[in-house]
Amino acid sequence: MTEQTLTLSLKNPKETARYAMLLGAQLQPGDVVLLEGDVGAGKTHFARSLIQSLLRHPEDVPSPTFTLVQTYPTDQGDIWHADLYRLTSTHEIEELGLADAFETEICLVEWPDRLGSLLPEDALTLSFSSGDEEQARHLTIRWTDVKWDHKLKDWRK
Repeated sequence: MTEQTLTLSLKNPKETARYAMLLGAQLQPGDVVLLEGDVGAGKTHFARSLIQSLLRHPEDVPSPTFTLVQTYPTDQGDIWHADLYRLTSTHEIEELGLADAFETEICLVEWPDRLGSLLPEDALTLSFSSGDEEQARHLTIRWTDVKWDHKLKDWRK
């Protein structure tokens, strides 16, 4: 499988939220989105916007930094939002049930470098970095599985 790459410049949090909503509308159980970037790069804002766009009823979507995983029922399937920042071993990730969730749920994973050998090969990777303006972000998207070609079609416009 050949790696595909797409790069976007996001002007502000509102534009970041718009891309999150576009992707969210395409996600199905078994889809894994890996969110990379430094603290404050926009990972949680993206995840929160995506989740809120799929909820039947508006609710607060906190960062799972301390709970490690938050789950949300949606019409498309359950979303697992994981923040692995505080974890130090893949054993801890296995105890959370995250590896099993990769196959049956929609998963958004912050700090995916902690996954080690549990990293799903068919995941979509979103790498966030600060942009030229204070609220701007650069987003580099990488994938190898062809299923993402269709799911990202609205991002290429």
